[in-house]
Amino acid sequence: MFLNLKNINKYNLEQQISKKSGAGFTIIEIVVVIAVVSVLMIETSSLFITLFSGSKQQYLSMDNIDNARIMSSRFVNEIRSAASGVDGAAAVSVAGDSEIVFYSPLGGPGTLIKRIRYFVSNNILYKGVVVPTGSPLSYNLLSETLSAVQPDLSLGGNPIFYYYDGDYDGDTVALIQPVNINNVKFVRINLVVLKQSQLNSDDTFSLSIGGTVRSLKDNLGD
Repeated sequence: MFLNLKNINKYNLEQQISKKSGAGFTIIEIVVVIAVVSVLMIETSSLFITLFSGSKQQYLSMDNIDNARIMSSRFVNEIRSAASGVDGAAAVSVAGDSEIVFYSPLGGPGTLIKRIRYFVSNNILYKGVVVPTGSPLSYNLLSETLSAVQPDLSLGGNPIFYYYDGDYDGDTVALIQPVNINNVKFVRINLVVLKQSQLNSDDTFSLSIGGTVRSLKDNLGD
């Protein structure tokens, strides 16, 4: 009995092709895999964006709160050191609800008594500093350097600065506007800042702190 080698080789080749075809992916299976992978990638991307956004907002929240604490602490140190200006101006020369002007050796470059102004505009607290120059020394208001020291205020029309006389004991009612600057012995700053814990969130952080103008101190405790 003679074997047809040609037919045997052809049969083996067909068997190998059949096995390879059976072990591969069909077009439908490939499409399904691509679809599943795409869905997983979209879900993963959405999760990453959510986590990143949340972390960013949390960072902004901590940044706003920390900034408010640091800024208010500096303000208190400056107001405590307030003294008459080099031109004889009163230690506290403007005492408004949303603006205060006083003179202090702190809050700017050098050791000279500087004119310091804090004021609110568009929910941002700004600080202006004028260093005296010339001979005799004087304050050129055109040389005032401005900087934004606290963004995202949410005051709701309430004052940011409160003033008290020498009878202040922690519970005393603030002086009524217009304030007589000769009666000012203690100044308090009241900050209400957006926490920004979430996008478009109205959550706020409140901070109220004050200090005695030491150069004007009489019977007032510090």
